[in-house]
Amino acid sequence: MERRQFLTVAGAGVAMVAAGGFWRVTRLPEKAVAPWAANPRPLEDVRLDALRYAILAPNPHNRQPWEIRLVGDDTALLSCDLSKRLPETDPFDRQITIGFGTFIELASIAAARRGVRINVTPFPEGEPSLRLDARPVAALRFVTDAAVRPDPLFFAITQRRTNRSVYDTAVPVRQDLAALGEQGAAVTDAPAVLARLRGLTVAAIELEMRTHRTHMESVRLMRIGAAEVDAQPDGLMLTGPVIEATALLGMTTRMTLADPDSKSFQIGLDDLRQTYASVPSAIWITTPGDSRTEQLDAGRRYARVTLEATRRGLAMHPMSQALQEYQEMKPLYGQMHDLLGAGDGRVQMLARVGKASPVQPTGRYPLEAHLIA
Repeated sequence: MERRQFLTVAGAGVAMVAAGGFWRVTRLPEKAVAPWAANPRPLEDVRLDALRYAILAPNPHNRQPWEIRLVGDDTALLSCDLSKRLPETDPFDRQITIGFGTFIELASIAAARRGVRINVTPFPEGEPSLRLDARPVAALRFVTDAAVRPDPLFFAITQRRTNRSVYDTAVPVRQDLAALGEQGAAVTDAPAVLARLRGLTVAAIELEMRTHRTHMESVRLMRIGAAEVDAQPDGLMLTGPVIEATALLGMTTRMTLADPDSKSFQIGLDDLRQTYASVPSAIWITTPGDSRTEQLDAGRRYARVTLEATRRGLAMHPMSQALQEYQEMKPLYGQMHDLLGAGDGRVQMLARVGKASPVQPTGRYPLEAHLIA
């Protein structure tokens, strides 16, 4: 009932906006999504050409923490913008490091179309321990190589989306799972496994929302409406006519989203329960240990899986809350590792895969915003 009342008021707000001639406030972001429309004409500097695709990589909370320093005429040093870390939900920067792996893989795929190989040196000045620091995460050296062939996944880079919609669990995708597995992931559509997995993922997202400090980390990164997204194209996008109208009416604000007693919070939680329960199939990526280099490798594998899913017309959405290391998540962390048969290994990524309605791309800073002197 509360949901219907909320949406009724929202609908009235949309009508008011329309009647007032202010449809412009319900537009989708434009500036923020411009990097996805990459000009197919190659740039002269192969590094910049590859890196403009790399910035489209999936990364936690869309923080885009990549800082890039060009060195000489063939090398790029990657380091972390330390202000973009997620200390509450990612206290050891594991997920941020995985996001560097996805970036590196997309750069490598994009360079390959130019007949260029990227030699990757992880942590050339030493591997950090508990947290990332100012030292480079990786050195990328671009080398012309006649043996390099274009990667068929390249054309999926600008089409890939993280799709947070409810998936159609009635549409089987079994015929595509083997191809995803070939990119370095474990896969399943076994009903018994998925039933337990759905329970754990729903419990994990609810725990994260009801733990004030972890939920507030997300709330602070929410961009409400197209104007906010265009102004600050990172973080978590909330856009569309209902969001714009309810924001205009003061019903959707960071304050209401943070308040567990508000309708906005309750409706958001209910939507997330439905979303995380719609798992037609799942993929996960495990490494033998949990070194920084293994985290980069997991990110590279995850990037390839997402692009293969895109090529096959599948939607994909990470569900890694139960893999996070903060104290409150510890019981679900153990149960998820047991369910996925990790043994002594570390599950680095977990995602659902299936069919869903298309979604808009998330915001991105342009490449030049990541370049540092």
